Amino acid sequence: MSALDELTTLATFAASWAVLWVGHNLADHVTGQTDWQAENKGAPTPEKVAAGADPRSGWAADLAHVGLYHLTLLVLGFLAWLTLPLHWSVPGAAAALALSVGTHALLDRRWPVRWLLEHTGSPLFAALNSGGLNGMYAADQALHGLALGVSAALLAIL
Repeated sequence: MSALDELTTLATFAASWAVLWVGHNLADHVTGQTDWQAENKGAPTPEKVAAGADPRSGWAADLAHVGLYHLTLLVLGFLAWLTLPLHWSVPGAAAALALSVGTHALLDRRWPVRWLLEHTGSPLFAALNSGGLNGMYAADQALHGLALGVSAALLAIL
């Protein structure tokens, strides 16, 4: 790979990550989630399941959010692709989209984020929800950022 190819790949990664991160914030907080989706997308807690809740409840809200979220990302991505010299391929876009859809749907069920925090020594952070801080939200956003970084890499290298 020539130095110019390496520079193009790095610039494509950086621009892709910026587009995805802006799109993520717009879609997760403004255009890609209704109050109903936000309230109902999580999986029921083990206590609620023990009390009779259907363990599959919440998927409709989760998938509706993921669809609306990715519609926002697709529109923003298309506008970026039209106006910026982004070297995106169809396989790269498909891989990035598949990774984003899958990870977003899973993380927004909430139990994977809680499980990760509880199994990496941060159960108190998972329970934190006071003083303007919410541990689950902060961890959720960090994990979405990681998935978007990998998606940006896929856009840059495929």
